[in-house]
Amino acid sequence: MALGREATQKLLKKSAAVEVGDGGNHEPLKDRLWSENKKIWNVAAPVIFTRFSTFGIYVISQSFIGHVGSTELAAYSLVFTVLLRFANGILGVRALGQADKIAEVAGEISLGLIPILLAFVISFTCQMFLQVQSKNMIIAYTSALSVVVHLCLAWLLIVKYKFGILGAMTSTILAYIGFRGGYHRIPNIGQLVFVICGGCRDTWKGISSLAFKDLWPVIKLSLSSGTMLCLELWYNTVLVLLTGNMENVEVSLDALAICLNVSGWEMMISFGFLAAASVRVSNELGRGSARSAKFSIMIVVLTSFAIGFVLFVFFLFFRGRLAYIFTESNEVADAVTDLFPLLAISILLNSIQLVLSGVAVGAGWQSIVAYVNIISYYLVGIPVGVALAYFLNMQVKGVWIGMLFGTFVQTVVLIVITCKTDWDKQVRRILPFSINF
Repeated sequence: MALGREATQKLLKKSAAVEVGDGGNHEPLKDRLWSENKKIWNVAAPVIFTRFSTFGIYVISQSFIGHVGSTELAAYSLVFTVLLRFANGILGVRALGQADKIAEVAGEISLGLIPILLAFVISFTCQMFLQVQSKNMIIAYTSALSVVVHLCLAWLLIVKYKFGILGAMTSTILAYIGFRGGYHRIPNIGQLVFVICGGCRDTWKGISSLAFKDLWPVIKLSLSSGTMLCLELWYNTVLVLLTGNMENVEVSLDALAICLNVSGWEMMISFGFLAAASVRVSNELGRGSARSAKFSIMIVVLTSFAIGFVLFVFFLFFRGRLAYIFTESNEVADAVTDLFPLLAISILLNSIQLVLSGVAVGAGWQSIVAYVNIISYYLVGIPVGVALAYFLNMQVKGVWIGMLFGTFVQTVVLIVITCKTDWDKQVRRILPFSINF
């Protein structure tokens, strides 16, 4: 223990000395900005590209299915959000009040999701291991190929041979499992080979008993991270389910699905900056540089917000014109037009909220953010959405306003937590943990 404390003190002194010359006050601001932006984009750019490709598979499927029919689009959007298997049973979407016709199609679609879900465990583990080392290109290179393959298969099976839902799900499964580079096949096979066979010489020394040492802190952190993310993802799920109980359910659900889809595209950019914030904060705290961590947070938040503001203006200008990419129904397009101003505000909030969530991950605050998510989403967002949608008869627009309230509360709380954090104390908290490993 004495040796560990002595090592910690030496490392703290060393990091304090390094911090003076590692981008501190003696380095010109423009050089610090250039250096920090390079580090941020080295992480963010490949992640954004990969997530765009991954999300592109879902969007391509949804676009083709939207031209098959409104019921099919609503069912695909519902199941891909809810991920239910027993869509026609007691635990299914019919039991949750969804329309019988949508529930029946959703049951067919949900069977195709099972193979996709099984690939996630190894996939995301490998991705995070490589991401913190800035080895993102192995994922990004194959992502474009997978999207091209899926686009060709979707056209062939849905448009040319008229297989409808069956064709869409077959193409999606093959894209995710058979040809997928970004998140599934390559992480499950290629990335494992890359890591084990010399691609990570400094961090992979082979399997030994040390791999099972001090697992409990890792397990706790993993559970906290999972809870934090699930609470956020389930929030959108509840909103879709609420929409499935409204009048004119197909139009409402289609409009919400299209807006969530467009928002999802923007979130792929924010997820890139989430990853960058997480990596930069954890790296700087790990090496004992509180000032560099704070500087990284400021730059990544401002960069993401600037991009979010440009997209905010863009979507306000185009409004519902993008709806015709996903549907041929004028009624659905009109409903999307009404939602687009709210969508634009969501994009602006996401550009800040997701990055601050990345800061939380890098600093190890997952448990705190989980509680924040419960309060902001489930005690504020959903009740407000229900009240506006059903009691004030605002329908799907009320649901989205409720979502905005929840996201706004979460964003404000994360800003307050980040601004009031003693980052020097965070360094002292994390350094002993790093030494033990």
